[in-house]
Amino acid sequence: MDPCPFLRILVGNLALKFPVAARPSFSAVHPSTSPCYCKIKLNDFPTQFVTIPLLVDGETSGAATTSSTSSSSSSSSVSTQSHSSISASFSLNKSQIEKLVKRKDPSVKIEVYTGRLGPASCSGDVFGSSAKLLGRITVPVTGSGLSETKPCVFQNGWTGIGEGKKGYSSAQLHLTVRSEPDPRFVFRFDGEPECSPQVFQVQGSVQQPVFTCKFGFRNERDWDRSRSSITEQSSTSKSWLPKIRSERDQSAKERKGWSITIHDLSGSPVAAASMVTPFVPSPGSHRVSRSNPGAWLILRPVDGSWRPWGRLEAWRESGGSDSIGYRFELLPATSAAATLANSTISSGSGGKFTIDMTGSASPAISPNGSFDLGSGTGSRPGSGDFGYLTGYQYKGFVMSTMVEGMKKKSRRPEVEVAVQHVTCTEDAAVFVALAAAVDLSMDACRLFSQKLRKELRQ
Repeated sequence: MDPCPFLRILVGNLALKFPVAARPSFSAVHPSTSPCYCKIKLNDFPTQFVTIPLLVDGETSGAATTSSTSSSSSSSSVSTQSHSSISASFSLNKSQIEKLVKRKDPSVKIEVYTGRLGPASCSGDVFGSSAKLLGRITVPVTGSGLSETKPCVFQNGWTGIGEGKKGYSSAQLHLTVRSEPDPRFVFRFDGEPECSPQVFQVQGSVQQPVFTCKFGFRNERDWDRSRSSITEQSSTSKSWLPKIRSERDQSAKERKGWSITIHDLSGSPVAAASMVTPFVPSPGSHRVSRSNPGAWLILRPVDGSWRPWGRLEAWRESGGSDSIGYRFELLPATSAAATLANSTISSGSGGKFTIDMTGSASPAISPNGSFDLGSGTGSRPGSGDFGYLTGYQYKGFVMSTMVEGMKKKSRRPEVEVAVQHVTCTEDAAVFVALAAAVDLSMDACRLFSQKLRKELRQ
């Protein structure tokens, strides 16, 4: 089956400039002492927030910087080509593209403020009482720019944002707004991962079975027998090896040994996720703490044995939060681990786990062949390095999976994987295994005062 059409609208290369005003009233919000930031919104999509670097008399102000934006020392020269300058990204599937096309006024709206970007922005508030609006700009995104096959630039360069406002008539914002096609393979679990479901590839209303999942439990004796099949890496990677502890040293309360294996339609295992660090409550509480997270190894078959591809840690955030924190690291064979994702998901309402390297200045992967999910296990040149891409070799959107919260009675993860990162069956399967581990971590991080569903109790 072919991939599903997706489109991304990207906003980047942000910089703000305005001359030093002579009037005392302007000095209160002088860019050398007051940071600036903006909120970026595309119609009905969630608002995104980012700080903006400031250019004053040809010099970049140190008052506000952002790692996702690059600008030169000259106020008239701002990088407009670097992929490292992306500040906001909106992903649209086919139905969202069609909905946007039908609107009379699809547009990216940007509001620029002075003040500090704080917790108030997370709730959608106007950044607190100290924030002051400098100006706003609306960039239409219409016509051929919403094509699923061709990129388009809607805006690129300097534009005034404060005309008619006292003290800010000279404020100018540099930005680039563009669209680019981003086709993805979409996979959907036909049930909860712990129920050993099938996994379908989805395209519109058509779905085709491509994988099966097998959930199970592994005990310490299993690990002792199988450790030899997991190739030990260099000293920089030994910290993620499973730490086997005797039964008498283990807490009476723990969730351990869960595993899920992904098979292709011929029955061959093509990826796996194994819980290698138990999920245990911190002393005197019912929650898995950030200081002692549980962990999974994501494995893929290489030369007849399982080898680690990635490591997922998960924990429950403190301070009364219902959020599940997570960190995902890629485990290259010859270099240090690279963190690709580090965020939180609401345990109640769920959210999205995403690996997106759009803001990373990195070389792109060069695919070495075509990919057919119906052809069984694939292969690539250089199988000795199979699956060991460093984090900096991933570029752009990599994958995402929707995670349903505990309020849902039935959770069926859906996984999106960028086409450029899939050249064989194992490439797709390893992301499916990662998605299963993320979903199961929601249960593993459930408060220990709550009872697990029967499928997860050994």
